[in-house]
Amino acid sequence: MRVRGAISVALGCPYQGEVKPEAVEYVARRMKDIGVDDIGVADTIGVGTPEKTKRAMEAALRVYDLPAVSGHFHDTYGMATANVYACLEMGIATFDTSIAGLGGCPYAKGATGNVATEDVLYLLNGLGIETEIDFAKVVAIGQWISGFLDRKAHSRRGTRWRRRRWPERDRISTARRSRRSDEQLQRPTRPPPDPQCHGDRVPA
Repeated sequence: MRVRGAISVALGCPYQGEVKPEAVEYVARRMKDIGVDDIGVADTIGVGTPEKTKRAMEAALRVYDLPAVSGHFHDTYGMATANVYACLEMGIATFDTSIAGLGGCPYAKGATGNVATEDVLYLLNGLGIETEIDFAKVVAIGQWISGFLDRKAHSRRGTRWRRRRWPERDRISTARRSRRSDEQLQRPTRPPPDPQCHGDRVPA
């Protein structure tokens, strides 16, 4: 059984701030020593840039062989796809992605989800890299789950592709969200609990 580990906040930390490549190499060596076979270098809060990404990956590659290193990029500042491209130029070919950019980070306020699968597929297709993944079906799934969760899909290419292919469906979805917002505004608020009660439960 192969063991895969992740170096979180490798390009920036919500508590520490800047993370130097030497720290990434140190953690990678500790992981190697305890028997971790593959590692993911993660920009957990999405503050990385292509140059920072390259330095962090170079640090990990001083410990692990190329096929054992992968990338994990959140898209908080819109740089995740560029960071994936920087890794591709280095020969790294494994990445974590998320349909419609779903997700976030429980310990980093404001961090968005992982890079959208749709955006990475669009990049790979543009580079002529064969994935054997149906882009249209991935977009459809991303739009469906975003509608189910009543949220906007965080995929630049997926959303634009949908608007071009299904403009009527997009208008319906927007109207539905607007109607839900109106209903929430009109919903009566609950009265404050009686101070003699325990929360909302009236004592017998």
